[in-house]
Amino acid sequence: MNKTIHFLIATVFLLGSGLLTAQAGTAYRIIVNADNPVSSLTRDQASKMFLKKTARWENGSPVLPVDLSSKSEVREKFSREIHGRSVASIKNYWQQQIFSGRNTPPPEKASEAEVISYVKANPGAIGYVSASAEVDEVKTLEIND
Repeated sequence: MNKTIHFLIATVFLLGSGLLTAQAGTAYRIIVNADNPVSSLTRDQASKMFLKKTARWENGSPVLPVDLSSKSEVREKFSREIHGRSVASIKNYWQQQIFSGRNTPPPEKASEAEVISYVKANPGAIGYVSASAEVDEVKTLEIND
């Protein structure tokens, strides 16, 4: 009887943590222009695009990343899950890039609507918005590990 109770508690815990992980994974969506032929990226590929370490899409067009405001909760979740770092750490990365003359950060948009508009207007654009955002005019990418 005691083993059965422990098994049930462990099962409930594992199922519950799996549900939380699944919900956390839907905190944001990565979006691209509707004409972009890419349908999926790995986390590493996405990170390199947003850090401007990958400058071109496979078809040769420039990658144009766009960020939400550094105060955005969606940006914090995106940064932790895609880059494995906090927004503050990413901002420090960009300060180093600017100081060394290597690169400048992606533009920051104050709202998800502005990110969607930017992505819609620029064929090479890539951005992210909350999972609940209306993204009918752009394409959502699948992210693989």
